[in-house]
Amino acid sequence: MADSAAGIYLIRHADALPEAGVALEDGARYDDLRLSARGREQAALLAKRLLRTVPLVAVYASPAFRALATAQAVAERFDYEVGVDERLREVGLAHESVDHLPAHERAAAVRAQLEMLARLAMREGSWSSLPGTEAGAGIRSRMRAAVEDVSGRHPDGAVAVVSHAGSINAFVADVLEIERDFFFPTGNTSITLVRIASNRRVLVRLNDTAHLERQAE
Repeated sequence: MADSAAGIYLIRHADALPEAGVALEDGARYDDLRLSARGREQAALLAKRLLRTVPLVAVYASPAFRALATAQAVAERFDYEVGVDERLREVGLAHESVDHLPAHERAAAVRAQLEMLARLAMREGSWSSLPGTEAGAGIRSRMRAAVEDVSGRHPDGAVAVVSHAGSINAFVADVLEIERDFFFPTGNTSITLVRIASNRRVLVRLNDTAHLERQAE
């Protein structure tokens, strides 16, 4: 069934976690990693679903490659260009370098780091215990400004906005006026729909990954 109502379709990027044993070069950052095979399938399923159900008028993304690649998979289906907004980036964290490890061990180390951060965020509701982490108020402020700008440009349309788990959590927490900056485990290519009208923001859908059910079989 088509969802023709206007709104901001916040989407977490597809999977880009490196497979164990993949050799990573010195200085390789998570933001530079390509989508995994699983991630490419996720992005394709997301694009197919949106083309069938949502008459998008625009697609925006964070500048991180995993977000851009996910957005491009959607935009290509609609023959759109992706609008890049740096404010949609992931939460700023001080990642531990893995350059001291052999190249073939770095992927597993990056995966372990990210899993640790996700556990910490779910347990504490924020990353404030980690030195050098972006403040929650700042995350909410930049995400709010980015989404409001997008909504202002497309007030009557449906827009896909590809961002990241931490930033989407903080934005939805801001909409719901809850204290925790991180409160739900955001799935890859999950859809969270927020409608904005007359300075009101309404959460309509949260963490919807129905298009990935085939992957879970």
